Amino acid sequence: MSLPLRSLANGLTIARAVAGLPLILALQVGWLPLAWWLLLMAGLSDAADGWLARRAGGGSSWGARLDPLTDKVLIAAPLLWLASTETLPLWAVWLLLARELLISGWRAQAGDGGPASLTGKAKTVLQFLALLLLLWPPAWSGHQQLVVVGWWLFWPSLLLALRSAVGYIKPRSRPHQR
Repeated sequence: MSLPLRSLANGLTIARAVAGLPLILALQVGWLPLAWWLLLMAGLSDAADGWLARRAGGGSSWGARLDPLTDKVLIAAPLLWLASTETLPLWAVWLLLARELLISGWRAQAGDGGPASLTGKAKTVLQFLALLLLLWPPAWSGHQQLVVVGWWLFWPSLLLALRSAVGYIKPRSRPHQR
């Protein structure tokens, strides 16, 4: 039973990776409702593939490496678009993207793909929520208020991102040798 669950988890990760291009195109042409739905589906599939992998007794090493990279694409595209529209300051977006590149490099060196920390998972959830609110289409009810809430949620997500980066790269303390 674990092989079908792992395959399904990997399939969701691949589908999320493929959703990156339509998300970028939807943002570029101003189809915010489509971009919003793609990002929502990507966030839900991220949670689902993790749940499936855990139910299977652990994900594949391939999935463990592809999953965080897919998340980076799905977060980077809206962040860059939001910076280009001056919804978010460019310096904050670059800081966040630099953190993502740093951690991706660290994970590439980790033999197990560098599993996400609890702080890293909280950062991802908060980022997806902030981005969904920041991308709330103008034609939908409550647009202005929800965009403001998304803007305010972005800042704690940035702080969590920086905090989790320190946790990933900080050398683990070792007991003193006698």
